[in-house]
Amino acid sequence: PMLENILDMAEKGKSIKEINYHFDSSQEKINKNVFKIIKNKDIIFTHCHSTNVVNALIYSKKKGKKFQVYNTETRPLFQGRKTASELKKAGIKVTMFIDSAMKQAIDNSNLIFLGADAILQKGVINKIGSGLITEIARDNFGRKIPIYIIADSWKFTKHKVPIENRSLNEVWEKAPKNIKIKNPAFEFVPKKYIKALVSELGTLSYKEFLKKIR
Repeated sequence: PMLENILDMAEKGKSIKEINYHFDSSQEKINKNVFKIIKNKDIIFTHCHSTNVVNALIYSKKKGKKFQVYNTETRPLFQGRKTASELKKAGIKVTMFIDSAMKQAIDNSNLIFLGADAILQKGVINKIGSGLITEIARDNFGRKIPIYIIADSWKFTKHKVPIENRSLNEVWEKAPKNIKIKNPAFEFVPKKYIKALVSELGTLSYKEFLKKIR
């Protein structure tokens, strides 16, 4: 959706300079909104790699917030390693968990920050595993761990977004014949499980976000 929106704006006369300015301005606003959410000694769980999430965490660290991050390796392409490396470089304490141990990571976290590949009317589409994260967070030993979606509002679309299934070789190169492999790249997270959407428009409930983006 982000790419579709940019192309649509370009066709309607928005310049490259204006589009680039939006991204810089948007990230700056997102950074400030995320900073207000994080408290000292927070343990923040995140999944895969989101530029908006990583930049906002680095900004909060530079502004003096003391927190640590738990993240997943995010198989099969290990995007979590990129997240961990960028956070560590910025001086943030980060612990990476194998994907199948994500419950241990979430059990010991008090905030969840996820990005979004698409923002829809009824929820978001994000990296595969996000749905499982939601399930763990909403009934975690009697407490609900708040899930914040941190993303640029230009990822919103009213159109249906298909779930991409990627190459089987990403999972198992030269797998034996007759072994069926599923490699969905993304999955849907219903809006009812999302505490707030953090974008350049503010930190808003899903209802508020939809009203504002209209």
